[in-house]
Amino acid sequence: MIEQMAHESLKLFRDIAQTRSFSRGAALNSVSQSAASQQVQELEHALGISLLDRSTRPLVVTAAGHLYSEFCRDVLRRRDEFHVALDRMKQEVEGTVRVASIYSVGLSEMVQLEQEFGRRRPEAKLEVEYLRPEKVYWSVLSDAADLGLVSYPEPSREITVIPWRQEEMVVAASPFHPLAQGTGMLEPSDLEGVDFIGFDDDLPIAREIDRFLSGQGIKVNVALHFDNIQMIKEAVAHRVGVSIMPARIMKDEIAQGRLVAIPIAAPELYRPLGIIHRKKKRFYPVAQAFLELLCEKPSPEFEAV
Repeated sequence: MIEQMAHESLKLFRDIAQTRSFSRGAALNSVSQSAASQQVQELEHALGISLLDRSTRPLVVTAAGHLYSEFCRDVLRRRDEFHVALDRMKQEVEGTVRVASIYSVGLSEMVQLEQEFGRRRPEAKLEVEYLRPEKVYWSVLSDAADLGLVSYPEPSREITVIPWRQEEMVVAASPFHPLAQGTGMLEPSDLEGVDFIGFDDDLPIAREIDRFLSGQGIKVNVALHFDNIQMIKEAVAHRVGVSIMPARIMKDEIAQGRLVAIPIAAPELYRPLGIIHRKKKRFYPVAQAFLELLCEKPSPEFEAV
């Protein structure tokens, strides 16, 4: 309110000085001539100097009046520039969806989502950052991301979880590995004593795989472990060992003939993925639209081969 009053006062004097007329300046600002005259008198009293010479027609703007008129024009111009820049910034913020994702969601899938989202909302911008799971949570909590994509999502007092999909876990192997020579499902016991490429112990998927192997009474020889799904796939492709991972993230390597996905006779072995966001998060329309796209079609089907 104060800013609006100051703006109106500055504009009124600028218009009176430019037109050299109380009546014209008042009309341009939708106020009465007497109200305009009173405002200028109060301004002159506050400044302690005459701004207009009222003894002539048209009015004469004094030297102090010219100085103050220039000040009014500069302030009003800067105010207009500020609001234009602010509107541009707001449009950019409101038109951008920020997503933090674990690496294994897959770049190719995000490209497909971005293409579909661009088709639906061509004015919007999608920014995706790939992070370790704990950093995805931090990014969402700190409002650096609107949405997060994580495996084994954990709700909290500050985090809301939307279940996204369940991904079948399979044995990843080189086509030349002995386990890849069969034609059917592997029994968990087939993994006993194999060289194994694991995930770093602090990752949720590593804990789930360990739980599965322990529950089946299976011991493997952990040859290497990584926090990066791509490094695990490369090690498996080079026959360092086998691994257990979601089938769908091996799609490209399977198509290239570098890996095979072997089903395990253990239907409970799935990796849950979830969408997380900060509780009471205010979504701009474009962010809400991207969330709806994710929930609309969680993932294409993928069959292990």
